[in-house]
Amino acid sequence: MTQIEKVLYTGKTHTTSGGRDGESRSPDGRLDIKLSRPGSAGNGTNPEQLFAAGWSACFIGAMGRAAGTQKITLPADLSVDAEVDLGTAGDAFFLQARLNVSLPGLDSKAARDIVDAAHQLCPYSKATRGNIDVVINLV
Repeated sequence: MTQIEKVLYTGKTHTTSGGRDGESRSPDGRLDIKLSRPGSAGNGTNPEQLFAAGWSACFIGAMGRAAGTQKITLPADLSVDAEVDLGTAGDAFFLQARLNVSLPGLDSKAARDIVDAAHQLCPYSKATRGNIDVVINLV
């Protein structure tokens, strides 16, 4: 396991004991959300959506870094649609994910090179590698 040499940022939240039916807030007030179980009639988000949002945002940043290294300009209208599944195997709960990446205007080889490099750079990708099934699609 790689040890961090310098902490760049620490995200902090306080989540109430309701967990998936609770609330989560950051000390700086920038995050203040209600949580609901996936598929429920609740009006909050859920951990899988939050994970998908964080991972897709981080992945776009990693693609920017990879593209810069490769001297490629990313399209302004690029996007990542992240899908995080919560499922079971036997009595245990697991996650799996798909990142559907759109890089309009880039040829398929350049797009694949950027996506592959980003998957090596992105901290979320590193955290999930070998732990959950991940598929990265160019769409």
